[in-house]
Amino acid sequence: MSQQFPGSLIERSFRERIVLVGVALPGTELEEVDAGLDELALLVDTAGADVVARVVQRRDRPDPATFVGRGKAEELAEVSRTVDADTVVFDEELTPAQQRNLEGILGRTAIDRTAVILDIFAQNARTPEGKAQVELALLRYRLPRLRGRGHALSQQAGGIGTRGPGETQLEVDRRRLVRRMHRLESDLAQVGRTRGVQRRARSRSRFRELALVGYTNAGKSTLLNRLTGAGVLTENRLFSTLDPRTRQLALPGGETVLVTDTVGFVRKLPHQLVEAFHSTLQSIALADLVVHIVDGSASDPEGQMAAVRSVLAEIGAAEIPELLVINKVDRTPEAARLVAKHEGAVCISALSGEGIDGFLRAVADRVRLSDRVVRLVIPYARGDVLAAVHREGEVVEQEPGPDATTLTVLLDEAGRARFSEFVAAS
Repeated sequence: MSQQFPGSLIERSFRERIVLVGVALPGTELEEVDAGLDELALLVDTAGADVVARVVQRRDRPDPATFVGRGKAEELAEVSRTVDADTVVFDEELTPAQQRNLEGILGRTAIDRTAVILDIFAQNARTPEGKAQVELALLRYRLPRLRGRGHALSQQAGGIGTRGPGETQLEVDRRRLVRRMHRLESDLAQVGRTRGVQRRARSRSRFRELALVGYTNAGKSTLLNRLTGAGVLTENRLFSTLDPRTRQLALPGGETVLVTDTVGFVRKLPHQLVEAFHSTLQSIALADLVVHIVDGSASDPEGQMAAVRSVLAEIGAAEIPELLVINKVDRTPEAARLVAKHEGAVCISALSGEGIDGFLRAVADRVRLSDRVVRLVIPYARGDVLAAVHREGEVVEQEPGPDATTLTVLLDEAGRARFSEFVAAS
């Protein structure tokens, strides 16, 4: 846990002992709650703590004061004392008031799933942009949870007409956090503008863009390494990669595309993170094809697909064409059955390379749905047109002739219309 942020949500000096709490509300089955707690246990382990107990409750509605009700909160306090727990983690998001009330009853820290995910992101942020995004998300989470200590911390003003309680330490802290948030938002806006310039340069190159998306630990970074030799960090843990990386990839047929590896998604991904990582996630919204990687060995791959598509809808990427890729076919026969259920899906093993050739052919076919290879005959006297073709499309082959050069070019519909007078006769 090398990445340190002020006021860490989970203690770093030792492995905390954690009690997990899940609540089955109307419309939620106990199996779903158990699956959510299983994933929360993985998140807690990734954050560097140990789960020592789990508690599940059925409720008609969340209690406004404590989410679980006073009686259940007191029962949780007894369980926590019995197992000597340091912290109680709830699978649902707590309001600041619920968190304060629970800590008063439990006599120990109470946090929610959002806090755990933010903590993991804080540990894994490596680049200046990633650190700024995570810090902004943390501050947005902490701002409504600031706690004052009454007039004991008031700053007494001096002078006639100015005496009184003055400004409390709570107000000072809040203003300091708001200032820091504004600074981070400004810095990230500048990063977003820089990315916009880079994207416009890419669009002028006419390279198609692919975005690798998927549930955390589905194998996106492993696939990027397999395809491009990118050397991206791959670990069997959640959220090991936060910062996007873009690499070129040559497809069968000679086309070149840009492939971007993005941050992994998870159920109930905190809205603070989606907002803070806006500039990063924009690479998905602007892609020509979303390559949705699914862990075929997961206990609930369909649920993971739904969680990913929910985030895609939130960032405005739901309408982008999707290629479903079932990964880890070498681990389970379920992968093949998943492919059969989803028309057009392919199965691979990013680790062993199995199925990669078929995957590349599928990507090339999807890309060619919007592009088409044409042959253009351009006179040498029209150097301006030749230069424009190189800007607008991807030249696959060039054959010089006595009076003109013949180009085999990959052009989209607009490019084909622009250069229609130079199309070679069939």
